Amino acid sequence: MTLHHNLIAGEWVGSNGVENINPSNTNEIVGLYATASADDAKTAIAAAKAAFPAWSRSGILERHAILKKTADEILARKDELGKLLAREEGKTLPEAIGETIRAAQIFDFFAGEALRLAGEVLPSVRPNIGVEITREPIGVIGIITPWNFPIAIPAWKIAPALCYGNTVVFKPAELVPGCSWAIVDILHRAGLPKGVLNLVMGKGSVVGQAMLDSPDLAGITFTGSTGTGKRVASASIEHNRKFQLEMGGKNPMVVLDDADLTVAVESAANSGFFSTGQRCTASSRLIVTEGIHDKFVAALTEKLKTLVVDDALKAGTHIGPVVDERQLATDTDYIAIGKQEGAKLAFGGETIQRDNPGFYLQPTLFTEATNQMRISREEIFGPVASVIRVKDYEEALATANDTPFGLSAGIATTSLKHATHFKRNSEAGMVMVNLPTAGVDFHVPFGGRKASSFGSREQGKYAAEFFTVVKTAYTLA
Repeated sequence: MTLHHNLIAGEWVGSNGVENINPSNTNEIVGLYATASADDAKTAIAAAKAAFPAWSRSGILERHAILKKTADEILARKDELGKLLAREEGKTLPEAIGETIRAAQIFDFFAGEALRLAGEVLPSVRPNIGVEITREPIGVIGIITPWNFPIAIPAWKIAPALCYGNTVVFKPAELVPGCSWAIVDILHRAGLPKGVLNLVMGKGSVVGQAMLDSPDLAGITFTGSTGTGKRVASASIEHNRKFQLEMGGKNPMVVLDDADLTVAVESAANSGFFSTGQRCTASSRLIVTEGIHDKFVAALTEKLKTLVVDDALKAGTHIGPVVDERQLATDTDYIAIGKQEGAKLAFGGETIQRDNPGFYLQPTLFTEATNQMRISREEIFGPVASVIRVKDYEEALATANDTPFGLSAGIATTSLKHATHFKRNSEAGMVMVNLPTAGVDFHVPFGGRKASSFGSREQGKYAAEFFTVVKTAYTLA
């Protein structure tokens, strides 16, 4: 089996391959991927530092051409790359192809942004003096990405980093190196100069730690667990570097008495259980008012009965496997905790067998939950959701906001009054009305509040806030 190497200083290097296992069929090896050492990470950082002066002053047409060529190739290979994603992460094939298309759209967007780099020219308050305000790249960017969006999240970090003239050291999640390797290979062949983009696959405790310890990283953008995010923040403060964190969520979906029941059920099913619930924007708290509660629970339960859990590549599969054995154990542990806490298991909760050995779990719905239970406070990151009964809109809003997290929130209602009030008063970075809480556009800002996020927003033109620094220059006429 071919060993996929790390890319350091423009050269494919590395050994000690690790098997990438298909969670839909654990007998299948998706590929063999090299493991970087701490010294490899240091070499990659040094290469990125050496490449920064030239790349930061490169022409905007060169950056545009490389990013556009990358976007075009990803889109042309969407079926192939989507299949790779489905095999290594477990998303259903339609979801995986959709994520691949999104990655192409992100690179295409930032190809355009490279041609739109702009500043301001202002008059000074003093006579005969002009003021220019420009944005400049910050230096070497460390990028650390999670396993749940193995092509989209690397795209929305790498594309703006390169667009604005930074160089990159990229460490993908150890579980899903395949899509990340493919993106780096495409960018490398698109014409990136040596050292501008470096790929170091391997363990977070080794490669990630070497990145955190380096004084030569000007910024780190991280998506992952809250605990690791705090470590990234602490290390970054020590080195006085910029850091951007996207972490956990415990996202609420409020369902009011006046909601369209079909819309509410479809939104809840999509938010809570599609992508096997392995989305930081998933709705795991379904906060439902008394008048519609029983009808909603009955309709959602019937909906869950129709969802097919099977191999991610099989036609007709709605929910693929959990990503690996450890995550499956976490999910089942939380299901046991929910029962112990007194929530009622209304549907699912069992691991299941399919034709091939894999990490299959039924979508799981709890009722009679309270907002104080652990299953309502802690991120499970699986196909597990809890219904919390409330009296009215005011209690629903208070319950929705009663969480340490604040990434995404949704409401199902036909009331313009309540929708407008919820948009203004929800303590989340993103609010959805009559839509799933998961599912965002590539050209607008992404991010949350409280323990979910720290730093400037990702995606769209707001990405410039992290990947650039503002310079103000004065000139005497």
